[in-house]
Amino acid sequence: MNTNISLYEKHKYKITEATDAIFKRYCYAAYTENPKSYADDADANGKRDFSMQMNNDFTQLLQGDSKTMLGEEISPYLQIGIGVRYPSYPVAQIIAKSQQAFLQWRDIDIHVRAGILVESLERIKSRFFEIAYATMHTTGQSFLMSFQASGPHSADRAMEAIVQGLAELERYPKAAEWKKNLGKFDLVLQKNWKPVAKGVGLVIGCSTFPTWNTVPGVYASLISGNTVIVKPHSKAILPIAIVIAELQKVLHENGIDPCVCQLAVDTQAEPITKILAEDPAIKIIDYTGSTTFGKYIESLKGKTVFTENAGVNSVILHSTNDIKATMQNIAFSLTLYSGQMCTSPQNIFIPEDGVSTPQGQVSYSDCVQALMDAVKGIINNPKAAAPTFGAIQSDVTLARVQHAKSIGGIQLLQSESIKNDEFESARTASSILIALESKDKSIYETEQFGPIAFVIKCASIDECIHLASKMAMEHGAITCLAFCTDTAVKAQIASAMNNAFTPVSFNLGGAAFVNQHAAFSDFHVTGGNPSGNGTFTNPNYINNRFVWVGNREM
Repeated sequence: MNTNISLYEKHKYKITEATDAIFKRYCYAAYTENPKSYADDADANGKRDFSMQMNNDFTQLLQGDSKTMLGEEISPYLQIGIGVRYPSYPVAQIIAKSQQAFLQWRDIDIHVRAGILVESLERIKSRFFEIAYATMHTTGQSFLMSFQASGPHSADRAMEAIVQGLAELERYPKAAEWKKNLGKFDLVLQKNWKPVAKGVGLVIGCSTFPTWNTVPGVYASLISGNTVIVKPHSKAILPIAIVIAELQKVLHENGIDPCVCQLAVDTQAEPITKILAEDPAIKIIDYTGSTTFGKYIESLKGKTVFTENAGVNSVILHSTNDIKATMQNIAFSLTLYSGQMCTSPQNIFIPEDGVSTPQGQVSYSDCVQALMDAVKGIINNPKAAAPTFGAIQSDVTLARVQHAKSIGGIQLLQSESIKNDEFESARTASSILIALESKDKSIYETEQFGPIAFVIKCASIDECIHLASKMAMEHGAITCLAFCTDTAVKAQIASAMNNAFTPVSFNLGGAAFVNQHAAFSDFHVTGGNPSGNGTFTNPNYINNRFVWVGNREM
């Protein structure tokens, strides 16, 4: 086993930079999000590599031979299967291999672990474009979103977990002399402390962001000394499979069992998630997905659990300097990736007396019309529509759109297909806007994942704030977008939403949108309301994956 710290020294400068960023919270990126910053042929090579992988078995993993190959991913753009199959193993075998690898990984020096993990990110970086096409053709994200979210932004979140882990694992000294004066003599003890990893972790991926939502838990557990089994959504495997393959290669090159991190695949017909989650050997679970399954995960006994569930995100309108720009900002947030984001707004609360502007009061009906016009402006823009909306990932989301008329309320905008010149078969749907009254809680308190949003008329701004905070506390919220130029009302909104454990983005415009959460600065999910109990990435996200154990000797 190679236990030198050369990889740590190799990446020490980047680790130091990232550590400074997480404690000072300024704008920092370990990996640039601009595709043009990479090699001129990187895009073409990534597209070629993805195309070559289609209709072929994925053979890059180093976790043992398998007699069974599984795969059922379908491209939302091509509407055909991508034809990739992955090795499948019995659950007991996967867990046993993880337990065996844990015996080695838990004793690896912390700095050696960090060096290996950062090195894996550097290897993954060389495949950002391939991962982007894999993400595009499994999730329906646009190419640019696929590149940024599954490439540099994911790597940044992983790096964030690594350096936060280093900080927590080195918070206390390894050893100290303890001396207590007892009058005529001193009682002297030699004490030492060490962080002890909990064991095998399970990371359950989602179908819409298969790497961005997965790698924080993977790298947080790995830096803490735990091994990891990744169970991706059966319809979005390839992006995270590439990540795991590169990580396994680095482990193997450094004399470490590649089964420190394994891929565990299944099908919708024969799922293995519950079998894995309920196994006593699984000590840590990271989960992203529906609230219903998230509550099941949170109910499991004897597990350390980190969840990101569904949320009902709100927009609160009170006053603005530019109503048109405000509605354009909201419209883009609604339409981006067809609302298939955990940060997408759903409930837009507007007082019945309208919104204040320097030019005068804009009536409620004029506000609604301005929002409708802004959404239509994106739909009817031949250059912006297709890359903004992307494609619909799942049959369930598409069915929700198709049955939107049964939801209730007054449909202001109905869904229509978005033309995509590059992919004529793309499964697309434009945003649906539904007008509701504040009394229609039974409709808007439920998350309608996808391109469905509600415009809710309220008696006053106080009711807007009350309902938004109530929805967050009772049903969960990850974000809140507010437009307000009144200092007192702004403070009222911040207080109410923050007390519902929800961050507020005020008066966004230009290139700033509520959907965006930046690594090293924004805490993603507070863990305080039903939208989830974990946070990317605070100290608890690391500390709960290991325990401090102290020894004493005379």
